[in-house]
Amino acid sequence: MKSALPKVLHPVAGLPILGHILKALQSLGAARSVAVIGAMQSDIAGVAQMFGATTAVQDPPHGTGDAARSALPALEGFAGDVMVLYGDNPLLTEATLNTLLAARASGADLALMGFRPADAAPYGRLILLPNGDLDSIVEARDATPDQKRVGFCNAGGFLLDAKLLRTLLGELKNDNAQREYYLTDIVTGARKRDLRCVAVEVSAEDVLGINSRVELAQVESIMQRRLRERAMLNGATLIDPATVWFSHDTELGRDVTIGPNVVFGPKVKVADNVTIKPFCHFEDCTIAEGAILGPYARLRPGAVIGRDVHIGNFVEIKKSVIEDGAKANHLAYIGDARVGARANIGAGTITCNYDGFDKHFTDIGADVFIGSNSALVAPVKIGDGAYVGAGSVITKEVEKNALAVERGDQRQVPQWAAKFRAKKRAEKSAKKSKAKE
Repeated sequence: MKSALPKVLHPVAGLPILGHILKALQSLGAARSVAVIGAMQSDIAGVAQMFGATTAVQDPPHGTGDAARSALPALEGFAGDVMVLYGDNPLLTEATLNTLLAARASGADLALMGFRPADAAPYGRLILLPNGDLDSIVEARDATPDQKRVGFCNAGGFLLDAKLLRTLLGELKNDNAQREYYLTDIVTGARKRDLRCVAVEVSAEDVLGINSRVELAQVESIMQRRLRERAMLNGATLIDPATVWFSHDTELGRDVTIGPNVVFGPKVKVADNVTIKPFCHFEDCTIAEGAILGPYARLRPGAVIGRDVHIGNFVEIKKSVIEDGAKANHLAYIGDARVGARANIGAGTITCNYDGFDKHFTDIGADVFIGSNSALVAPVKIGDGAYVGAGSVITKEVEKNALAVERGDQRQVPQWAAKFRAKKRAEKSAKKSKAKE
């Protein structure tokens, strides 16, 4: 990955790669989850713990079999089936993992996932018995010409009884060029015991691994396609689906319409009948039914948009509650504030919430009218029904139903403009005459 960030912490749809796998395991109802990490990888441990997983340290690393063996102490006292997965397969779904569970339930002692890649060359081949059960896994470098013609390949992902797993991992040898313990060798151990092994075929897309930024982008593209399809199947309209980017946890109601070039960051919830116009960006916010947003609206963390609210072009909302029916249609910044029901925020209005050291709150009441190009210097309160004249800088509380205006007196000089234009025209004409001389 050529990155200071561990591979499994690179995000896909706003969630670390590892998080997608642990989330899928949660959906299966796994009794325990263990993430095997390297030494000095506390950042990975932190993500694992967010999903209720414990961690086991593999130090030093000696292959995939050694990694699985490192997890055994964390499984002490566990009796049941153990699923062993690779940490860089974020496209794995609950449905795909259920195919392993079904194969095990059908009587297999060991089940693993297989796939048919477009190019099988780098993958271990799955060699089947005449009855379709799995006989062995042959690594690509060890395969015979006939075996290399096999298109069914090892995808990783094993399911077997915990006691059997402990036994097979204990028998692994590292008599190979890399001096590593290979997890795939447990199939050989199982077959020596005449145990039944099966390989279930899964979509090649579901088991795509990530080893470069290029592959990360490919997986992101697939994940976004899935999220877009899910949104549309659940009742949202995407005008140009390919330009809408979702987070893994985006929640959309029915009859939501989303225009082109909209980005949803993590923790966004959108209710029914919301219209989102093009070029909006949302993160960690909630949007109530009937709201209209954009184009070019930005909702930052803590934005709460009420029913039938209008947030227009180039309006930014941060850590603020916009109550039902309020409007901010043009060029405004609302931060650390409450905007009361049916209030109208004029173009160019800003809440001055930061003094260079601390954030302060602005409380705008119901039915308030804020004139264009006003600055509300927090902490400040605007009472219900009050008016603020355009161009005002408000630093003190405005009483209910009052008019607050803060601006310099307007002066007027009669005929000044006509005299000014005449003077400038004469100067320009004189310059031209001098240039001709």
